[in-house]
Amino acid sequence: MTRTLHLAEQLIALPSITPLDEGCLELLAQRLQPLGFVCERLDSGPADFRVSNLWAKRPAEQSGQAPAAIKTIVFAGHTDVVPTGPLAQWSSDPFTPTHKDGKLYGRGASDMKTSIAAFVVAVEEFLAAYPDAPLNIAFLLTSDEEGPSVDGTKVVVEQLRARGEPLDYCIVGEPTSVERTGDMIKNGRRGTLSGKLTVRGIQGHIAYPQLARNPIHQALPALAELAATVWDQGNAFFPPTSWQISNIHGGTGATNIIPGDVVVDFNFRFCTESTAESLQQRVHAVLDRHGLEYDLRWTLGGQPFLTTPGELVTAVQQAIAGETGLSTELSTTGGTSDGRFIAQICPQVIELGPPNATIHKIDEYVVVADIEPLKNIYRRTLENLRQQALERMAVAA
Repeated sequence: MTRTLHLAEQLIALPSITPLDEGCLELLAQRLQPLGFVCERLDSGPADFRVSNLWAKRPAEQSGQAPAAIKTIVFAGHTDVVPTGPLAQWSSDPFTPTHKDGKLYGRGASDMKTSIAAFVVAVEEFLAAYPDAPLNIAFLLTSDEEGPSVDGTKVVVEQLRARGEPLDYCIVGEPTSVERTGDMIKNGRRGTLSGKLTVRGIQGHIAYPQLARNPIHQALPALAELAATVWDQGNAFFPPTSWQISNIHGGTGATNIIPGDVVVDFNFRFCTESTAESLQQRVHAVLDRHGLEYDLRWTLGGQPFLTTPGELVTAVQQAIAGETGLSTELSTTGGTSDGRFIAQICPQVIELGPPNATIHKIDEYVVVADIEPLKNIYRRTLENLRQQALERMAVAA
């Protein structure tokens, strides 16, 4: 059994259903401290929903270099997992790491305890070979990614920003691959903006519509216009911004009453060609033009972020090619991740992890043969960033 596999099994065995950590961070801190990492707990949230957060950093030896010459790479991830679902439907206990047909089964196997284990072992191997590498290495780990994402990475980022902590590169261990580890990385994500629209009418008897005002009838033309609106054209990295209705609630349940209001839940998944503010303004303009009496409450779930090809993307692509021979695909598809918070203080953020076919499913698993290549990709990325740093120093000398 490899060290990466063993650590992954140790983490899977801890039933860390969000927001619980169940000792994962303590286990990881015990591995990192002997390497010179200063481990700091930044737990947050109310007592009945306490979130565990770990910020661990190993400063590089300055070796006579100006501090600005030493860049910081952060490995980011979450120890919390989604609920198991019906236990009777699992072929084995979700928190008992189980091997079958070359696969490691367990909740969190692919999302994302294997990535965290690969992070740690990759750093152990890298530092054993290059203890004086001109890189600061850090870990940002939370137990609140699968939950509300309020007291996890978001809080840690706010504290790091207040300290003026410089971050240069970040790899988030989300399961991004499709068929083989490394075939896809995320170099950005769309933003998410939700709205709860309440259109007010006048309730009345359905036989006397002249004495009422049907808010559903009034809202439909505006909703049709919003559904047909082209918000932007997207760009080379993002598809066009989309607007989708998720729920419509109207009526009392009786068939002879015109309702007094209708509530519409909708969501934007938006790219960097639009802003939350511009989308809000355009929606209000449509609703106002249709003369609706309404309330609209907005929730910004996350800003979009994009890392264009540069130092980090190059280092990761070279690592994947060297380890697997694959030419990786850059993608911004899918949902949100904690990368949206980290990108606020870190200019280069990518996501890279194992295949995601079974995440959040019954019988979640990771193919065992994918584990060591993932660890090696992370280690090779560190080696490539080290080489880049040495080349910069040689030019500056």
